[in-house]
Amino acid sequence: MSAITRLAEFVASADIPSDARAVARDAFQDTVGVMLAGVVEPAARIVQKVARVEAASGSAGIYGTRQKAGASWAALANGTAAHALDFDDMCWTTMAHPSAPLVAAALSAAESSGASGRVALDAYVAGFEVEAVLGRALNPSHYDHGWHATSTIGTIGAAAAAARVFGLDADAIGRALSIAASEASGLKENFGTMVKPLHAGLAARNGVLAALLAMEGFTASDRAIDGPQGFRVAMRGSEGDISELLANLGRRWEILDGGITFKLYPSCAATHPTIDTLLDLRREHDLDPGDVVAVEIDVDPVTPTVLIYDRPVTGLQGKFSLHFCAAAALATGGIGIETFALSAMKAAAVDRLVPLVRMRVDERLGPPESDAPPLTQARVRIRLVDGRTLERFADGARGYPRRPATGEELDAKFTSCATRSVSKELADRALGYLQDLEVSSDLRGLSVLLTDQLVPQPVRSQ
Repeated sequence: MSAITRLAEFVASADIPSDARAVARDAFQDTVGVMLAGVVEPAARIVQKVARVEAASGSAGIYGTRQKAGASWAALANGTAAHALDFDDMCWTTMAHPSAPLVAAALSAAESSGASGRVALDAYVAGFEVEAVLGRALNPSHYDHGWHATSTIGTIGAAAAAARVFGLDADAIGRALSIAASEASGLKENFGTMVKPLHAGLAARNGVLAALLAMEGFTASDRAIDGPQGFRVAMRGSEGDISELLANLGRRWEILDGGITFKLYPSCAATHPTIDTLLDLRREHDLDPGDVVAVEIDVDPVTPTVLIYDRPVTGLQGKFSLHFCAAAALATGGIGIETFALSAMKAAAVDRLVPLVRMRVDERLGPPESDAPPLTQARVRIRLVDGRTLERFADGARGYPRRPATGEELDAKFTSCATRSVSKELADRALGYLQDLEVSSDLRGLSVLLTDQLVPQPVRSQ
């Protein structure tokens, strides 16, 4: 049996556990929130502009705007917005942001087909588990070679989610996954530019498109993933037999065992262990940023391939700069959406600290020396003018499955994000809708809420 055949059978027939569906509900809430926060960002605005020209009709909403579009265009716009601030969730197994593509694809497919909230949630979980198998089969080699897994693996996951929402049978789902395997792309070299959030949008759009094509009988190879010239080989996947991973589908649930990291800072997840540690040290020792003379941060070998900007000049670059994020955390005592505005980036206190930050690779952090996934560990030292050195080892951060965000934190994040583009009243109503998503008979009601009575917002500069 080919990998695609096994994956398709799982997507078509998997009985989703209720606790997995509950995690998916949190993911929908968090992703719609960051989608509404990101919809006013320049990258999202540009995609909306193109959608107005290229997709003049359709029933799926572009959340936070008054626009409607076809399912694939809405998925593109919503997926891009969801990743525009790098505030969306993370999965360490796949090295990807799973929910931006999965939620955008599932929502647009559900709106265009009239599927229920429970169907959308189950489709999300099925897509998540497909991504987990691919993540374990491909990484870390795939990610190390420059592929952005949010886009590559995310495209296939989004196809699985959309295909399940549309109610396709296993044969059609297999063809959708195969089509998606040829659509998948996304280069890490584009981190710190508008293309990175576009990756999430393209994954969502391509996943929906693959499902729509398969629905109409489009043919594709059932060896597109594990064939001698298939996705795994072409995308520099790790070697080894994936039959055990495939056999465990539906027996072991990655969404429960590995979990999802819900971000509490709108920057690359690789910055979060350091940010957390610096904020804690600043608070515990009542540090004056002016007393800091050096900040030394040891990281695993993968981190410098992601955090590629030592001296960022835009907000998007700042999200991929350990130097800037560390300086901002020490200078201000907090990291939020406003941290990456150009005016905040140029603040004197931050500007003084950026050159004092040094990032160094420590081979003992991350695999193979450590069992921890790449990007999740750091060793932080702060040297002070009085000669003291404060040092702490960071293993993960707030929001990780081992230190999960509370329901109150997720609700507060949703409201803060959503009110960047909709009124507080609409944000509260949308939050209530999302919290009852499993019993919603038709997701079009959410689109009605989030494409009407909007508060006009200016275009954001990065």
